[in-house]
Amino acid sequence: MMYPYQINTIEQYYQDYKHSIEEPELFWANIANHFLWHKKWDEVLEWNFTEPRVEWFKGARLNITENCIDRHLDSIGNQPAIIWEPNDPQDSSRIITYNQLYNQVCRVSQVLTNLGVKKGDRVCIYMGMVPELAFAVLACARIGAIHSVIFGGFSAQSIADRLADAQAEFIITCDGAYRGAKDIPLKSVIDDALTGNTTVKKVLVYTRTRIPVSMINGRDVWWEDEMEHAELNNAVHFQATSMDAEDPLFILYTSGSTGKPKGVVHTQAGYMLWANYTFINVFQYKPGQIHFCTADIGWITGHSYVLYGPLSAGATTVMFEGVPTWPDAGRFWDIVDKYNVNILYTAPTAIRSLMGFGLAPLQGKDLSSLNVLGSVGEPINIEAWQWFNKNIGKGNCPIVDTWWQTETGGIMISNLAGVTPHKPAYATLPLPGVLPVLVDEQGKELQGNSVNGNLCIKQSWPATIRTTYRDHERCRTNYFAAYPNKYFTGDGAMRDELGNYRITGRVDDVLNVSGHRIGTAEVENAINMHSGVVESAVVGYPHDIKGQGIYAYVILEDKGHEAELMRQNIIQTVVRIIGPIAKPDKIQFVSGLPKTRSGKIMRRILRKIAEGETSNLGDTTTLLDPGVVDEIKDGAKLV
Repeated sequence: MMYPYQINTIEQYYQDYKHSIEEPELFWANIANHFLWHKKWDEVLEWNFTEPRVEWFKGARLNITENCIDRHLDSIGNQPAIIWEPNDPQDSSRIITYNQLYNQVCRVSQVLTNLGVKKGDRVCIYMGMVPELAFAVLACARIGAIHSVIFGGFSAQSIADRLADAQAEFIITCDGAYRGAKDIPLKSVIDDALTGNTTVKKVLVYTRTRIPVSMINGRDVWWEDEMEHAELNNAVHFQATSMDAEDPLFILYTSGSTGKPKGVVHTQAGYMLWANYTFINVFQYKPGQIHFCTADIGWITGHSYVLYGPLSAGATTVMFEGVPTWPDAGRFWDIVDKYNVNILYTAPTAIRSLMGFGLAPLQGKDLSSLNVLGSVGEPINIEAWQWFNKNIGKGNCPIVDTWWQTETGGIMISNLAGVTPHKPAYATLPLPGVLPVLVDEQGKELQGNSVNGNLCIKQSWPATIRTTYRDHERCRTNYFAAYPNKYFTGDGAMRDELGNYRITGRVDDVLNVSGHRIGTAEVENAINMHSGVVESAVVGYPHDIKGQGIYAYVILEDKGHEAELMRQNIIQTVVRIIGPIAKPDKIQFVSGLPKTRSGKIMRRILRKIAEGETSNLGDTTTLLDPGVVDEIKDGAKLV
């Protein structure tokens, strides 16, 4: 099975790109013809970015799981779909063929149906990286339920907020999860999140760690018992629900510039095409290759490039339960060696962390199977790119430096492995279907090359965000209101003399910590919930491993508190309210914040001080109390 829409030469890239921008309906209809449809579309595309309203393959009907599983059964049913590598290398791995994946997804679909899950219901999934997580996601899609996967590191409060926003009636979780040396008590976190909840009807619990858990009669049921009750033998087929092309497929919550997480909604057909097309083209996937994306399925990268992209292409995807540094820093290289991995897609944070261990963990590991390396989550710095290229790729593997977002559904700007040129620290060229523009603060488009500006997208692509769940106005104001008729990414970028794009970082109040976006307002809200805190301001600063660290300026009610104990208490508050991912790296106690006379905090000044820049802070005469800046500068030296 080869892919008729795989780009093989740079000439073909330019030709396909031109076709996709000038005639998007014809371009995407030709690709869509290679998928399974219950009913073809009446119209390929209808869109405007003012409302915003985006519809792809209008009137079409399909089920994404038939395109990810059923259509492969006759040709590659006995080939591995998922290779699961457990947290502990001493435990047994699992290889799940497409036939087995089909059987498992059908059985879980029956389980969910038996529990009362119907088309359109929201199912929150809070599990470790076990194959059952993949089965659960795909079973939701098969019956038409909307899945909302929550990363296993989020706190009970964060889960409660997401459950309430999604109005979820069903939860799928594990008793616990393994993550490196840690055992994470997932079910007890869910129990805490459900305190006071009146909408959740059933909690389905998969046994992984055998940690003792509380099971509430009538609400909580064991996965294993329900799978037995499903009584589906291998010959039984669970009929996939016919879905409209624009029915929601999933909600994925992402942090924003206000404290409340927003539920990004992706729909059936456009998302499927985009995940498939970008996977096949960016990684230049060839049938039979082993693809290893190290992301957790709780993030969009896991959705698109552990599950939907690879499976829709009939690929073999590796799913890893653990972390790159446990039981030692050679774990990724052990997995590459063990399974003859051909494509390795990971985050700059992981690469920088592994660089710190030197080359000893690479000794004796055969990495010769690697053909393509990939980077995701944040711009990769040149040092990490060069280390990755030299020591992992041995100078023989193209590195795809992919730029995209939860809201875009899949990769938007990237070189195509071995087809279009790579350039260290540059995402390079847009994919077919993506029309990027750079604008200045007034929204004027910057023409030509060698320019810097705010990155916008001018034309709809199949996986364009459709809405934020139950709050379409928030979607409009967040993404489409800043610059008329454009999707605003929130990122700054530069375009070089050859038209290559380099992402220069966020231009709004969102931090990029280890490739995960965290709103400053969300962290501030959590800090301010501590009883001893009057006010706080949060900014990002350069961090050797994470890319960006979190720097918090905090005003205390009582200056007599022991500083270090107060720091730890504030960190615990943030961990409890959001999760460990959002804990501040540095906390500076201050008596005041630099504010204008209208009360606006001058974050620009705080950002510069956090970055160590204290001499060129710009005009401070407009501040209510300019003297507070000198005090903050002096205090920063001690943090």
